[in-house]
Amino acid sequence: MSSLGGTAVIFDLDGTLVDSEPNYFEAGRRTLAEHGVMDFTWADHERYVGISTLETLALWKERYGLSAPLDALLADTNSRYLALARAATQVYPEMRKFVELLAGEGVPLAVASGSSPEAIEAILAGTGLAEWLTTTVSADEVAHGKPAPDVFLEAARRLGAPPADCVVLEDAAPGAAAAHAAGMRCIAIPYVAAQADDPAFATAGLLLRGGQTEFTARGAYDWLVRSARSSPFSDD
Repeated sequence: MSSLGGTAVIFDLDGTLVDSEPNYFEAGRRTLAEHGVMDFTWADHERYVGISTLETLALWKERYGLSAPLDALLADTNSRYLALARAATQVYPEMRKFVELLAGEGVPLAVASGSSPEAIEAILAGTGLAEWLTTTVSADEVAHGKPAPDVFLEAARRLGAPPADCVVLEDAAPGAAAAHAAGMRCIAIPYVAAQADDPAFATAGLLLRGGQTEFTARGAYDWLVRSARSSPFSDD
């Protein structure tokens, strides 16, 4: 029997399980360049880490004065991203180990992401993670994206797990805020180190300020075991 009791684990995808942000940056950069915005930088991109593609594009329409319809921008960006994602998406090695460790113990697992269903499917299939992560939720399938709790609550519903029994792994402040709003514990692994002081990360039960460089499968597992033996919000 698992040492984690009834714990279920929900993973964010981009920046948490896989390093897909370079692909999102390049897809967005190409879309903006097509519409005359030629100076979009990685620093600009970092402002939108953790926000769904649809919401990002809506913000870009306002910021850059884009005249194209939002649905056309979304279709173009998603097409570019999918081509890049299928060609090369890197799984963080310790995250793969963690998924395999949890799956081996029969822990219910899900992915809840701001990416489109097509992007989630393509990445999980292309990286081999689909073998273990069969329950997925896209922000496109719920009313509100992160920092609203909708994607995490829907993931818990599909897993048949009470929110208080769920632990979320997140790399972005909006995702950490969404986990807290959902009444779930959170392991936070900031993708952008400069954002580690964001108040949303302070709600996490475990904050690895150094991001993926500090994350280990065994360390996360041991924290889950300790957390499972205490009340759901004892680390908040």
